[in-house]
Amino acid sequence: MPPRPAPRRRAQSRERIPRVGFVSLGCPKALVDSERILTTLRAEGYEVAPTYEQADLVVVNTCGFIDAAVDESLETIGEALERNGKVIVTGCLGARPQRILERHPRVLKVTGPQTYAEVISAVHEHLPPRHDPFLDLVPPQGVRLTPRHYAYLKISEGCNNKCSFCIIPALRGRLASRRIDEVLREAQQLAAAGVRELLVISQDTSAYGADIRYASASWRDEEYQTRFIDLARGLGTLGIWVRLHYVYPYPHVDEVIALMAQRRVLPYLDIPFQHGSASVLKRMRRPAHSEDVLRRIASWRQQCPDLTVRSTFIVGFPGETQSEFEELLDWLEEAQLDRVGCFKYSPVEGAPANALGEHVPAEVQEERHARFMERAAAISAGRLARRVGTRMRVLVDSVSDGGAIARSEADAPEIDGVVRIEAADGLRPGDWADVEITSSDTYDLFARLDAAAVATSRR
Repeated sequence: MPPRPAPRRRAQSRERIPRVGFVSLGCPKALVDSERILTTLRAEGYEVAPTYEQADLVVVNTCGFIDAAVDESLETIGEALERNGKVIVTGCLGARPQRILERHPRVLKVTGPQTYAEVISAVHEHLPPRHDPFLDLVPPQGVRLTPRHYAYLKISEGCNNKCSFCIIPALRGRLASRRIDEVLREAQQLAAAGVRELLVISQDTSAYGADIRYASASWRDEEYQTRFIDLARGLGTLGIWVRLHYVYPYPHVDEVIALMAQRRVLPYLDIPFQHGSASVLKRMRRPAHSEDVLRRIASWRQQCPDLTVRSTFIVGFPGETQSEFEELLDWLEEAQLDRVGCFKYSPVEGAPANALGEHVPAEVQEERHARFMERAAAISAGRLARRVGTRMRVLVDSVSDGGAIARSEADAPEIDGVVRIEAADGLRPGDWADVEITSSDTYDLFARLDAAAVATSRR
């Protein structure tokens, strides 16, 4: 009897593993949605395909906030259809399915944001799962799309604000906070998996818990309320960097500054001020626009001198006069913000601001944007120059033959500046490094390893 060939069960099993391609567009909040969907799919035995051609079907998580984002989403859906043919669409643009179906009627399914179960159900329908206990191995922290050493921590969905230029509440619904014990358990799990930095995100971080009346819960045998300050207090016990994003300047935000001064959380506040003119802010319907923000920024810096404040602004808002724009420049000069982004107003379908006043001509928007960024760049260069000669601890993001790219406490990934280390002997992504700042430019710092020179801990 001839010998039987060796078993090929594993090879055959791998051949029939369903593969899903995934494209995630838009903000970090959408990225977290993508991570949740991918974690579920991996737990069910699906593989993630690196290209359209290698996928059995493709999921596109869209953005629909401004016209440019809508165009990018529609173009990406078209590319996925052309190169693969089987496409499921989710995300913010999915809340307006007619926009998608008018241009791409061949998509298999359209769902809105945060509809995880619908997306999974659509994948099941068009690509049934094939469970394999040898392959269904998902790490405890789930599937993430960020580097291993940092992660986004989403604390709530939706928003209760009614800013006149924004349609996020229509796309993502009203504020829906996660209970604080659930959030803190996830954060603890991420820290245990080696994450060195948590980036707290939501639509309105300062409003956290208001919708569930700041419900109390226990974590690590201690009582916490589902509210902004308790969240910061709890995360501050994990011994890793905690960075707070999308913080509206409500009065209770002042309470977190003491934790920043103690380095329980990073001395970093991302506050979307949007403008410096009271009349424009009123037309924007911005929450907390009447607060004396300039005085409070000065008070925050007095309590925590190392505090970094970053923000975003809109120029050319409907009806913005030259005088109101000059108010914005004066406000920026007085505030001396460390990190600043600026956008020219873009009409968003369904936004009340479209009906406000006379729209600012494109050429005027362009001129104001250039002037604003010139002023912001000068402020940034001046504030960074003060750090030359200082020593600091940084978190390494990447290493190459030319050195390393790292970030300081003042730098959020992908939106702020970086610290460029001239020699990176022995460093790896995710390492801490102690450096001396040797020079600076408009947005970045340049450094060399401190004499002791190294990462104090690694995975």
